[in-house]
Amino acid sequence: MDYHDYDELIANNRKWAMDIQAKDPNFFKHHALGQNPPYLFVGCSDSRKPLDTITQTAMGELFIHRNLANQVSLTDMNALASIEYAVHILKVKYVIVCGHYGCGGVTAAYEGSATGLVESWLIPIRDLYIQNRDMLQKIENETERIDRLCEMNVIAQTQNICRTAVMRNAFASGNYPQVHAWIFEMDSGFIKELPLPVSEWKTSGLLPENWPQ
Repeated sequence: MDYHDYDELIANNRKWAMDIQAKDPNFFKHHALGQNPPYLFVGCSDSRKPLDTITQTAMGELFIHRNLANQVSLTDMNALASIEYAVHILKVKYVIVCGHYGCGGVTAAYEGSATGLVESWLIPIRDLYIQNRDMLQKIENETERIDRLCEMNVIAQTQNICRTAVMRNAFASGNYPQVHAWIFEMDSGFIKELPLPVSEWKTSGLLPENWPQ
């Protein structure tokens, strides 16, 4: 696959901006006034997931937080600050956690092959695999086994979002965003929505009884 030379990046930006201004001279002036995105998107940093491309969204629609293997750690100030700003200040209507099949972070956690800071970062996924190893080992195909762990990781991080203080406060106020779990299929380009254990989460008090899903 051919990649752009470094010098092309700014040149491409100039052309893109000029093309948009030719169609709408006020486009950038309008967006410079502020943002009002309806979606908070929490995803993996993988370069093969260009978010505006795969969702066909425009500038100003997605508020984005990304990291290796789409983690939502309850001790990660970066993630927590992004979630709080999106929910409390921007009043997003939807929170989406999106992982992808074939995730390198999930694969490394499954294999136990990560080292250094990456190994530390992936401990929650490694723990998730160990806790569910018996069930996962019943899946004979290893690729399918790792893909299932990718799905489980997305659901676990969606659960973590619901456990944050900002979301608990939003639930208590009755004014809260919907939460969704997605997985991106690299080999087809399709997004699949994953079912959440809503009844279980309601029973445990994680979700409010009037949850709409």
